[in-house]
Parts: sequence; structure tokens; C-alpha cells
Amino acid sequence: MAFTGDAMAHEAVIRSGRRFGEAVGAPYDFAPIWQLAASVLSTADLAMCHLETTVAPDGAPPTGYPRFRAPYEYVGALAQAGFDTCSTASNHSIDYGVDGVVSTIEALELAGLGWAGTARSAEEGTGASVYVAAGVQVAHLSATYGVNGLRIPEDQPWLVDLIDVPRLLEEAAGARAAGADIVVVSLHCCSEYRVEPTDAQVAMAQQLLGSPDIDLVVGHHAHVVQPIERFGDKWAVYGLGNILSNMYESKCCPAASQDGVIVEVEFVEAASGVFSAARVEYTPTWVDRAHGHVVTPVVSALADPELDGSRRAALEASMARTVSAINGRGGADAGVVLSG
Repeated sequence: MAFTGDAMAHEAVIRSGRRFGEAVGAPYDFAPIWQLAASVLSTADLAMCHLETTVAPDGAPPTGYPRFRAPYEYVGALAQAGFDTCSTASNHSIDYGVDGVVSTIEALELAGLGWAGTARSAEEGTGASVYVAAGVQVAHLSATYGVNGLRIPEDQPWLVDLIDVPRLLEEAAGARAAGADIVVVSLHCCSEYRVEPTDAQVAMAQQLLGSPDIDLVVGHHAHVVQPIERFGDKWAVYGLGNILSNMYESKCCPAASQDGVIVEVEFVEAASGVFSAARVEYTPTWVDRAHGHVVTPVVSALADPELDGSRRAALEASMARTVSAINGRGGADAGVVLSG
């Protein structure tokens, strides 16, 4: 399984999609943004993105921060890159209210992508989303700390799943009882731009992974890469960074906001029929804003002998930040492997 960080649709990212589209006579083309990362994503049996934008319905203009709404082609490119499903619970899930939740899910469906964390009805919002990959049932739960102060309608609480640990534990148990072999929980929470996870973040991971019904916790929202920590034979991936955004040092944010990781987790089945994570690898990525926000695997980019000096320096700095972050809570010692 492969997991990536926040996929955002800032106005500059949308403009890059428009420029790539002009080259092929289309309104938008986001596929070139993902072309370098696709070789990693497409090898996974199940690849999960984190979609931190709504998607515009037909005829509605796309918008960037502070209320995100990407064109349909944005999610079409995710499917083309090799993603199978996305977590959709984030602080931007209801940027455009009920209609935004509905249009986003409809766009994902049309693109052939699954989703978890938002819903169009009470029935759709009950329990985990379940996928079959390589003959294995994988259940996925996704929840967010909040929605930027916006109000979720009282009669439609199922629109966005908010973080409620007892409820997540209950839904994970329900998924396991229904036949799930692996249960993954995606959490959109805690402190932005902070590499070290908060005490609350660690406590939530410990509580969730302490359940026999949850196998892996992955995190988003920090916009920087955070550590990977082992708890027995389970793992917490605290923060996957930004896989795609227009955040950068001179605009708003730390240099690390251009960094992300593709984390690959291999689950194997024991003779007892129980699955556990046997291998955890990560591929550092960096958003190449100068060339159209291309998601760039750092290790392979640095292997290019013709790489110019300034670009090499930026990629080396990104690599150093990411490796340091991943190993901040003993990742390497616990067996997390650098890939790429």
C-alpha cells in the first residue's frame, strides 16, 4: 500500500494545470504534475492520496486558498497517476458547503476513485470504506480535527467525519467483524509546520494502535514531513507532508512545506491469517514549483549528473529535512527504509 500527504489546489497549482492543458488543447491537464511520481504509485496494490480540496461542479470556477475548489481534471490526474482512493476529511472539506461535498464525491466516482471521510447521506457515512486489493479486504477510516470554524449542519453530521477516538475504535471493530483483513485510519490533525508530533497526536496514535482492530495510522495537516514510529508490529506515520501545494518559504511557510513522502507499507499474512506490516519504505518528494509544480522524487532527481547547482542544492536540502524528520522518533532504527 502507498500513502501520500496533502494534495492541495492553490491558485498557482491550478494555473500550472491550465498551462499544461494549453499545450494539449485542453482546459486543464494535471497529469504532467504526477508523471515522475506515477512510477512509484502505480506499483502499489492500493494507493491512497489525501485530497485537501473540494472539486468544482460543472460550470463553477475553480478557486484556491482560503476556500479550495479544484477543476474536475485535478482528480482525473490522481487516478491516472495510480491512486485508487483518497481520504477526504480535512479542515477544507466543507469549504463550499453541502454542494461542495457532493460535487467532490461525484468527481471522485467519475474518476474511478474511492474515498473515505465525507459522505452524501447518513447511510453512505456509516462505517469504513472497504476496498479489495490483491484479494485482501482493506478498510479505511478518515477524520479531521475540524472544518476551519465553518458549521456542519446539525441535521447532516455525516457530511464530514470529525476525530472522535471512541467512534473510530467502534467503526474499526465493525469493519473487522465484517471481514476486513487490514484497517487503516487517516487523521487530519494537530499543529501545522511542526516536525515533532504533538503529545495529543502521539496519544491518539497509541490509543488507536492499541486496538486489535487497527493496523496503521497515517497523518496529514502539518504540511511538513513528520516521523514514522513503531509500536510493536504496528506503525504511526505522523505526517506525510505536502505531496502537492504552492507552499514555499518566501510566500508563507517553512521550506519544508515543499517536502513530502510516498510511504509504502507491505502487509504480509501469517499462518494464522492475521496481517501485519513487514516492510515500511519512504520515497522523499519535492514540489518543483519552477517547472509547473511537478511532484519530484528526490533520490532519482539527485542521480541526474546534469542537474544544475541551485536545483541540486534545493533537492539536497529537502532530502536532509525529510530523512531527519522521518527518523525523529527512531524510524530508521525500527526498520524504516529510504527508497526512491
